[in-house]
Amino acid sequence: MFKLRSGITALGALLVLAGGAASAADPETQKQLDDLKAAIPKFAIPMREVGDRFQDMNSAVKGGNWALAAYMSKYMNNAMNPARLTKPDEYKVWQAFYENSFAATNKAIQSKDAKAFDGAYAAVINDCNGCHAAMGYGFIKVVRQGTASDIGIDYMVKSEPGDVPK
Repeated sequence: MFKLRSGITALGALLVLAGGAASAADPETQKQLDDLKAAIPKFAIPMREVGDRFQDMNSAVKGGNWALAAYMSKYMNNAMNPARLTKPDEYKVWQAFYENSFAATNKAIQSKDAKAFDGAYAAVINDCNGCHAAMGYGFIKVVRQGTASDIGIDYMVKSEPGDVPK
């Protein structure tokens, strides 16, 4: 029963944070909510995962592992979810980027078009570097790696983009 109550309490706290109503009447509760929010990754930690998955996506396409490329794109986007709470303004920029600028990359993956992917991927790199510079992080310059970030995956497994479970 304690685990259930703790889980419900934690869920309630997250819902309060997600709803933007993080001002509780009880100062102790507010402190706990503030501490919880402070423990959630901001932008840099999820962005590191984004970078690795982005590079791995390229390796998957090179190897014909289209499901892995689709999987990497899906979870690259999901990696940014903590920023919804911790950096909502920056998250809106990310969301617009993924839904608009990154759309051609996802379309190329779904259509298994390596040539279109190559062009879209290069355009995304330019967009990333432009965004980094505009946000004051011009020293973070994305390049297309010659090898994957995660060397523990077989990128040569032949697959279809639709093989990724929903």
